[in-house]
Amino acid sequence: MEPVETQPLKPPAPGNGQTRYRSPSAAELLEAQSDHPLDRMLKRPARQSETLADELRRFRGVILVVSVPLLLISVVLLLMLARGSSLGNFPNRKMSPKDATSYAVIFDAGSSGSRVHVFCFDERMDLVSIEQDLELFVQLKPGLSAYAKDPKRAAESLLPLLEKAQNVVPPELRSETAVRVGATAGLRALGTVASDNILQEVRNLLKDRSSLKSQADWVTVLDGSQEGSYEWVTINYLLGNLGKDYSNTVGVVDLGGGSVQMAYAISEEDAAKAPKISDGEDTYVKEMFLMGAKYYLYVHSYLRYGLLAARAEILSVDKDADNPCILTGHHGSYIYGGETFKASALPSGANMDGCIGVAFKALKVNESTCTHMKCTFGGVWNGGGGDGQKNLFVASFFFDRAAEAGFVDSSKPTAVVKPYDFLEPAQQACETKIEDAAAAYPHVGEDNLPFLCMDLSYQYTLLVNGFGLDPWQTITLVKRVPYGNYQVEAAWPLGSAIEVVSSQE
Repeated sequence: MEPVETQPLKPPAPGNGQTRYRSPSAAELLEAQSDHPLDRMLKRPARQSETLADELRRFRGVILVVSVPLLLISVVLLLMLARGSSLGNFPNRKMSPKDATSYAVIFDAGSSGSRVHVFCFDERMDLVSIEQDLELFVQLKPGLSAYAKDPKRAAESLLPLLEKAQNVVPPELRSETAVRVGATAGLRALGTVASDNILQEVRNLLKDRSSLKSQADWVTVLDGSQEGSYEWVTINYLLGNLGKDYSNTVGVVDLGGGSVQMAYAISEEDAAKAPKISDGEDTYVKEMFLMGAKYYLYVHSYLRYGLLAARAEILSVDKDADNPCILTGHHGSYIYGGETFKASALPSGANMDGCIGVAFKALKVNESTCTHMKCTFGGVWNGGGGDGQKNLFVASFFFDRAAEAGFVDSSKPTAVVKPYDFLEPAQQACETKIEDAAAAYPHVGEDNLPFLCMDLSYQYTLLVNGFGLDPWQTITLVKRVPYGNYQVEAAWPLGSAIEVVSSQE
C-alpha cells in the first residue's frame, strides 16, 4: 500500500504580537477527521455537516470489533494478576530453576530410612519445577538410627543423597541455599548421647563435604510438635488452604515409623481451653501466622506409636507369649530401638479380633488420666474437635500399608476411605499363612510380611479407639498431593522449607 500523506495542523495566526491558543471546535475536529487516512483508504468523502455523535454511530461496528477483544484481553490480564497475588496459584508455569529465587534442601532422617527433598520457590513462594517435577525426592534405607554405635558411618550414609541434592542447585546459588537435617522419632528413641553423637557427625559432614549453607542448629532432632506442624503446613499449602479461615483447612494424621502426629486448626475459644502440661513437654497449641491469617494449631506427637515402634509396644503386652498378630507359621523376633522382642504366632494362628484386643491394650486407652475433657489415648487432650478436624488427611504408613495390601490404588496420590475399610484387609492378612504371604502380597517387603496382620489391625485400632474417629467417617489417605499438573510428596519437609526460605527473605 502506498504511504498516505497527512497534513500538519496549521499554527494559529498571530495577533498583537502575542500567540493565543484555544481548544478546537467540534466543526474543526470534524474537518480534521475528514482528512484522516482512514477516510482515504475507505475512499469515503468527508461529511462536514455531520455531528460527532452521527459520525460515532456510523462507525459503531468498527468500534465494537476493535473494543471487544481489547476488553476481553484486559479482563484476562486482571484475573491473572489477581491470581498471582495468592500462594500456589501458578503451579503449572513453565519455569526453569534459573527463574527461582530460592532453593531449600531438607533431609528427613526418619526411623525407617533417610530422605532428601529439594524445593525451588519463586518470589511469590510458588513452587518452581525442577526438571520434570516440583521437587527432587530421593530416599535410602536404613535410617540414621541403624548406626547407633557408629556415628561417623551414620553421617556418611547421607552422602549419596547430599550429592544428588547439590547437583540440582545451580552452583551460584549453593552458598545461599539452606540445608536442614531433621531427625525424627527413630533418633529420639536412641537417647540423648547416641543421637547427639550422630548429629555432630552430620554437622561435620555438611561443613566439610557440602557447598550448601549450613548451621549447627539446622541439624537437629525435631520434636513431635514441629514434625506435626510442618506436615500440616505442607498439606494445606499444597491444597491452597493457607490464608483461609481455619474451618476451611484440613486436619492431618501422620503415621511415621517411631511416632504418630495429629495436627489441626482449632478456634481461638478452644485454644484458650487447652490444658497446661508438665514442663519439658510440647504445648498443645501453636500460634502460626500464614498467608495473612492467624491459626491456632492443635498438635500432639505420640512417641512410640509410629507403625514400627507400635509393633514393639504390641509385642510387649505379653513379652513371653505367642502373639495373635503374627502370621500363622512364623516364629522369630523383632528388633526395635536396640531391643529384641519375641515375635511368634499362636499355635492356632493369627486372629484379627485378638490382635485388635492386644493393640487396644498397647494404646493404653483405658488408662486415661484425662477426666475433665475429651481425650485420645494415654490421657492426651484431643484438641476439642471442630471444623478444622472434620476433613482429615491421613499420611505416610497409612497410605503405604493400604497400597501394599492392595485395597487402595498405589498409582494414585490419594484415596478416600473409611477407618472401617481397614478391617476386611486386616482379616484377610490375618488368615494368610507365612508361607503363602509373599505370593499373596508381592508388594510387601519380606521383613514386613510377618507383621501385616498386626500393622493393619493397629491402624484401624489407632484411628477408631485411639483417636476416637467414627468407623464410617470419610478420611483421605494421602501419599502425594496434587498441585496443578504435579504431585508433591505429602511430608513435613516442605513445611520446613517454607519456614527456612521465608526466614531468609
